[in-house]
Amino acid sequence: MSWASWTTTGVYSGRGGVLTQEVGILTGDLTVHTTWAGDEARVAVQYSGASDWFTMAGSPLPCESEEDSRALHQAVVQAVALGGGAAVPPIPHHTV
Repeated sequence: MSWASWTTTGVYSGRGGVLTQEVGILTGDLTVHTTWAGDEARVAVQYSGASDWFTMAGSPLPCESEEDSRALHQAVVQAVALGGGAAVPPIPHHTV
């Protein structure tokens, strides 16, 4: 099975923060982590420097390729920066 992961630190959430499944809204300096394994992507966030990770609302979701999961990670980072109770956005699709 193929897998990949990406982590972006120092993402400051926009007003309204990020919605998580476990604790509701997180705001402030966050770290975003996306893991892709086979046909699924999982997105987690944490307060930067903390040890606890929280599942972002909308995760996990189907994801067909490593390329799509990388694009998803970038879209999630942008959503976190925008805030507004951000959840995992739809996967951006690439055209060849």
